[in-house]
Amino acid sequence: MKSRGIPVSVEASRVAANPVSFEAAKTLRQRARAAGMDPNYWYAVEEERNIKAGSVVEVTFWQRSIALYRTDDGEFRAVENRCAHRQIKLSLGQVEGCRLVCGYHGWEYDETGSVARVPDLFGRTSVPRLSVTTFPVQVRYGLVWLFPGDPDLADRHPIPDIPELEGPDRWACVPLSITCAAHHSVVIDNVSDFSHAYLHRRYRPFSSATLTRCEAVGDNVHLEYDTEVGRGRISKLFVDHDRLDTNHIELCYEYPYQWSNTDDEIKHWLFVLPIDERTTRAFFLFYFRSLKLPLLPVRIPRFAMRTILKIANRALIGPLLGQDKVAVEAEQAGYEKHWDEPSIEVNPVVREFQGVTVRKWSEHLAREAEKAEASGA
Repeated sequence: MKSRGIPVSVEASRVAANPVSFEAAKTLRQRARAAGMDPNYWYAVEEERNIKAGSVVEVTFWQRSIALYRTDDGEFRAVENRCAHRQIKLSLGQVEGCRLVCGYHGWEYDETGSVARVPDLFGRTSVPRLSVTTFPVQVRYGLVWLFPGDPDLADRHPIPDIPELEGPDRWACVPLSITCAAHHSVVIDNVSDFSHAYLHRRYRPFSSATLTRCEAVGDNVHLEYDTEVGRGRISKLFVDHDRLDTNHIELCYEYPYQWSNTDDEIKHWLFVLPIDERTTRAFFLFYFRSLKLPLLPVRIPRFAMRTILKIANRALIGPLLGQDKVAVEAEQAGYEKHWDEPSIEVNPVVREFQGVTVRKWSEHLAREAEKAEASGA
């Protein structure tokens, strides 16, 4: 019997009301800042290493609380975070074997979300036929993924394939996550808008960026910059600039995900988890075909790469993302106070991102309205 909670959602007292609703919004920025994300995609919700066997945690997708638990034999499951008895959060309970047990009265739930056992039936001859909603779960790339939408559609939008992170010759990668008090669209705007290089002048992950491509294709926005990649005081020592073309980068907002590619050797993916209107958890996968030893034209052995990336996450990438966290949280606060001010965007990619976000949310709302109308009829 084990129980361990790892909170990822922000306390309700921190959540502020959106200054303008999606329906009442008049500008593209206002609509983007009020939009949710289509639940009919797979969303990363936690790092696999953070959930030990026999533990349960609460995760939140767009204000919907979900109990994510790992059975004693290591299998991941997810259910609506409420006991059908008194509606207490199941994440306050514990895992016993392969069942999730409510911490209040000890009601036990099986893999189907059904009540399987009630310790005291008070004369009843059978367990009440009650259940809570379950969610499809997968584990890939060191992350736990949920499909919060219609489970029948889970195969339509699969988790992105990252061949470099599969198989015996996979590249080294250590997931990194950060929670920001900002709307998910603010985070997406930040990661591909290279006009904010000034913010990172200390670390210089990119600099002197010139946008050479900005093209919306379906649900994707493709970008390219001519820019100097990895020229920081420390990072430049590990990147083989003589061998690689680090003066160009390709990026894409592949709704609802984002990725980048530098010369097919330096890559990353970003997976956002929209928690509520002003809270987002961002999961980053940075991975490299290889890095070099400082001051030497010698590649770091593959077996040592994971250790190097762990150190880089703590000493370099984490602090870099910390700068972005401060910036996007400040932008969120500024928007909430000055939401009706004109939106001034220098980089055209931001409008393209926001346009996709708004359209996808509008399409989701339209589908939900059609389903409600059909069920009402």
